[in-house]
Amino acid sequence: MDSVLFVKTSSLGDVVHNMPAVTEARRRWPEAHIGWVVEEAFAPLARLHPGVNEVTAVATRRWRGGLLMPSTWRDVATFRSVLQARRYDRVVDTQGLLRSALIAAQARGERHGYDRYSIREPMASWFYDVRHTVAKDQHAVLRNRALAGLSLNFVPSDVIDYGLPRHADASSTPYAVLLHGTSRADKEWRESNWIGLGQALRRKGMGVLLPWGTEAERVRSERLAGAIKGAEVLQRRPLDETAQVIANASLAVGVDTGLLHLAAAYAVPLIGVFITTDPKLTGPIGPGPIEIIGGKGDYPGYARAVDAAERFLTV
Repeated sequence: MDSVLFVKTSSLGDVVHNMPAVTEARRRWPEAHIGWVVEEAFAPLARLHPGVNEVTAVATRRWRGGLLMPSTWRDVATFRSVLQARRYDRVVDTQGLLRSALIAAQARGERHGYDRYSIREPMASWFYDVRHTVAKDQHAVLRNRALAGLSLNFVPSDVIDYGLPRHADASSTPYAVLLHGTSRADKEWRESNWIGLGQALRRKGMGVLLPWGTEAERVRSERLAGAIKGAEVLQRRPLDETAQVIANASLAVGVDTGLLHLAAAYAVPLIGVFITTDPKLTGPIGPGPIEIIGGKGDYPGYARAVDAAERFLTV
């Protein structure tokens, strides 16, 4: 097989979940040209994977807000031109949404995807040349790998390998990254819990870093830093740079958010704080130490996170 195109556009966690499938595709087809279509905001993250030869950024989120603007349709035409410049042996839509299926339909090559019984939006399967049955009750990482294996003629291994390189950090001070930001208010953890956890980590001599992505998250980071003596609010930086900050952490603690999955990809010891969502299908999964606290009907206090952190940090 000479060329493969993955279509996995968003969101951040979904993009991370696709990486083990890319790793295995590269292992099975070491000489193939592997491309990836991804939303422009997550293109820096997809480019971190050494098995990817070419990243094609799509801007459906931005285009939706400007459908009446001529510049939007020029951008769409440019995207199609870039996408169709190469013919692929296989086009694999691991997203499984109508939106991603329509993108895959623009590519030149044999299109593979889930069958109508395996995805949330059955109409997406109409746009594939080859449809595969993949159990819906699996974790997202396993589903992506299963579909890739069926599409590209390999059997997924027992080891989950995200394939991301880590660049050493010159800093000698161990630090924890507190990932408090999330796209849904019902996933948020009370600030009093973040403060209690942060203060406990500082007493153990650990640095505490507070990344943010939105203005509301920046304001919250500053409030938390004001209550956690010595905590640092990070400057907003590109996603690939944020990834390296997370990769070199001694501990990551986060709510149900994409950056938590990035920590799992780098095998950083992590604590996942779940409030209203079920971690069984989309929680963090990876080769490093992982502990989940909370879940539906089980609101965790910060003492449980402190206990988990102590277990990780004393190993």
